[in-house]
Amino acid sequence: MNINAILTFLLFCSVMTWVAPIQAQTKNRPSAKHVVLIGCDGLGAYAIEKAEMPNLKKLMASGAHSLHARTVLPSSSAVNWASMLMGAGPTLHGFTECCGEKPEIQPVVTTKNGLFPSLFTIIRDQRPNATTAAIYSWGGIGFIIEKPVIDFVVPTHDKEEITADSAAIIIREQKPLFTFVHFSEPDYVGHREGHNTPAYYEELKKVDLRIGRILSSIQEAGIADETIVIFTADHGGIDKGHGGKTLEEIQIPWIIAGPGVTKGKLIEDTIITYDTGATIAWVLGLAMPQSWRGLPIKAAF
Repeated sequence: MNINAILTFLLFCSVMTWVAPIQAQTKNRPSAKHVVLIGCDGLGAYAIEKAEMPNLKKLMASGAHSLHARTVLPSSSAVNWASMLMGAGPTLHGFTECCGEKPEIQPVVTTKNGLFPSLFTIIRDQRPNATTAAIYSWGGIGFIIEKPVIDFVVPTHDKEEITADSAAIIIREQKPLFTFVHFSEPDYVGHREGHNTPAYYEELKKVDLRIGRILSSIQEAGIADETIVIFTADHGGIDKGHGGKTLEEIQIPWIIAGPGVTKGKLIEDTIITYDTGATIAWVLGLAMPQSWRGLPIKAAF
């Protein structure tokens, strides 16, 4: 073997050392152009099998799911919505309580707007021309999202029907790269009447109709074949509260459907709520910040 052949071989080997990791990262990545994340406040995984929710169960059947995904602690709202969107836990992003208007701990890193980097941040940084939207019922969401980098920010002040209708209109007309939809129910019914009660399951029927309107809007927009839908919750509940360590409080549903997702698959891998942000970043081909700790749930694909 002459010297040129040896050099060519060595160059090939060195190239493969970095090509292989890239191939591993992109393997099985779906060809999705849109992601819609639907989150319901206070929906424990225990309720899904008993609930009359045909739209949600159709989504489950058409994709992959787990009823053993877990929250971070405490099993409360702000800390878990932040973890979901920010790809990391509370000791990094700083939101540690139910309803804080600012991080209780200084975030380990911050954007120019003073918050830990979220999905909205990395989309704006890496896909500056992409459209994003956040439509939310509970006002507390407004404190954890980086509003200046989001194109459509729609607080609906606990008006669930307006939330569903606003999300549907934005999806149909704007076709965002990433849409986050937050519903306050069934959390309010859980606090008022109790979790796992007849009133709770009655409310879930209404929740399912709202989910159905959003799913229909994706079809009407003509983007169903290129949209990943993820459905999950911030926490569950027990009696008339949450925030504790019971499985009823910390186990949440995690459902994903769309191009590339294995239909009818029960996901056995461990899922924690900050894996949601990581999964969406991976689906959209975005580089995750070093400060994130979530892992994409590739077993769903």
